[in-house]
Amino acid sequence: MAIDYQKLLELQIPETRHSYTHKDSILYALSLGYCSDPMDAQQLSLVYEDGLRAIPTMGIVLAHPGFWPRDLDTGLDPVRIVHAEQGLTLHKPLPAQAQVIGQSRIVDIIDKGPEKGALITCERRILEAASGELLCTVTQVLLARGDGGFGGPQRSAPAPHVIPDRPAEHEVDLQTPENMALLYRLNGDWNPLHADPQIARQAGFQRPILQGLATWGLAVRAILPTVCAYDVTQIASVFGRFTAPAYPGETFRTEIWVDGLIVSFRVRSLERDVTVINHGRVELRG
Repeated sequence: MAIDYQKLLELQIPETRHSYTHKDSILYALSLGYCSDPMDAQQLSLVYEDGLRAIPTMGIVLAHPGFWPRDLDTGLDPVRIVHAEQGLTLHKPLPAQAQVIGQSRIVDIIDKGPEKGALITCERRILEAASGELLCTVTQVLLARGDGGFGGPQRSAPAPHVIPDRPAEHEVDLQTPENMALLYRLNGDWNPLHADPQIARQAGFQRPILQGLATWGLAVRAILPTVCAYDVTQIASVFGRFTAPAYPGETFRTEIWVDGLIVSFRVRSLERDVTVINHGRVELRG
């Protein structure tokens, strides 16, 4: 079934409600390896309920609408959809516990042509249920590899953030545990591709892969102490483009460039010498 451009653009993605507690905020931080040194007081405040501060990137797992390309009448081939880009804008620091509402919609569809797929940009606004205040906006670009050539707009996608043409000011290496994908999926990502070796092999991978959002979160884990001294309130927005699969157990090097309030980053698997996230951009609060 081909994409119906107007129908897909007007797709009604059900609103989601999500209550999370200190336990969920702590689990998210631990799933990304925060506080590997329990004597580090700055990191302890990210995983300990007394004065707990939420990790900024946790916004991406709040009030998730599920895998709507498969669950709703979209005309898409869900098996061939891959996560291409991820963005997050924080309108205020996230509370460590709250009840939130997620309002999702499709904001753009680009037809890359037959055999090239379609780019689908989605937006999710996360509001605090009690006050109606906007906490953060999550953006996601999906590459629907099997759905190009449907006759939709064929304009070029926006140019990605350009990494500075100079050596990085900082390089941070983070070793990940072999079971990281299993731990991270407790944040709500139940895709068996990250857990079941047989399904991973059927999808063309040698073993279960790490969630892209986990490597994205690792990049900010590298940036927080290096640039922000673990002050989570300094992160205003995060953007990154996924360029290759990552595997749990690998060592990820985050290269960091600082230009005032703009921090550029790139993430590479050292074992395979493969860039897994490129064109990364973090904006700091002034």
